Amino acid sequence: MKTYVVERDLPAVGAFAPAELREAARASNAALAALAPRVQWQHSWVAGDKTFCVYLAEDEEAIREHAALRGFPATTITPITARIDPSWG
Repeated sequence: MKTYVVERDLPAVGAFAPAELREAARASNAALAALAPRVQWQHSWVAGDKTFCVYLAEDEEAIREHAALRGFPATTITPITARIDPSWG
């Protein structure tokens, strides 16, 4: 499995109430169940008109299939090639 960051353009998502975000997560989980084990959602950040989601997936196509099933755009899919953190310095 490879790691990807998926940027989604979702107008006003940053203003969603917790219940709306919970419902979005439930819908995402249902789509993930249909695609398991090809794609796994790790977590997402919500900011303004975007979400930034971290996925483990076999390939970008699995992420696109999840987006299509879920009905949310996968505006940009970026493969992660390395991870660094403050302990490196």
